[in-house]
Amino acid sequence: MPLPTVILPGYFAGAAEYLELQQSLVGLGFPAVTVPVRRRDWLPTVGGRSIVPILRLLDRTVKQVLQQYNASQVNLIGHSAAGWISRIYLGEKPYIIHGDVMEDAGLWFAHPSVTTLVTLGTPQYSLYERWTRKNLDFVNNNYPGAFHPNVHYVCVAGKAIFGARRPGQLLAYNSYKLTCGTGNTWGDGITPVEAAHLEGAENLVIEGVMHSPRRVGLWYGSPEVLPAWVPYLK
Repeated sequence: MPLPTVILPGYFAGAAEYLELQQSLVGLGFPAVTVPVRRRDWLPTVGGRSIVPILRLLDRTVKQVLQQYNASQVNLIGHSAAGWISRIYLGEKPYIIHGDVMEDAGLWFAHPSVTTLVTLGTPQYSLYERWTRKNLDFVNNNYPGAFHPNVHYVCVAGKAIFGARRPGQLLAYNSYKLTCGTGNTWGDGITPVEAAHLEGAENLVIEGVMHSPRRVGLWYGSPEVLPAWVPYLK
């Protein structure tokens, strides 16, 4: 039987936006649960502050799923910023850089419980977005690349919009430039392809896929897109 799968929504997204993805995974035979994040749960994290409130929700959900399904491991899917938040969750280093929790908080060191981490449109680094630098530096300084050998990392990038300084492409241009330093490149409209991948991971590029479930058109969780990455789940 496939392992249960936990979905962590992207930044400022609520669990309801991932219901279709959750139901699609269940239909494919994967017991799936979305971390019950509400948009207001992200408010304490604004401005590059601690993401401990999200780690608490993620940890609680993973432990509940392990117990519910009598499983020793889960698949973990992180969309957008949830991908690098999941990398914090996997790691051994105490995430105490904001001074809001103690070293014994127990909101990390989860890699023994995660067999596969799938990141969807995750900016794995950001060169010029100052609000995320402190958190992302913590991730990449401590856990570079596909860091944990016991975890299968699958990093999925969408190739839908080429960034340019013209109507329809300007948002992508500005977002790509903040992230990787180059606006004239391909990505999902928010995350450039090159920033969505990790060294040593199973790195995928899917044509025509947009960043968010709120956008018109295909996104990573659309039923038509799932065959490109779901087979990598355990």
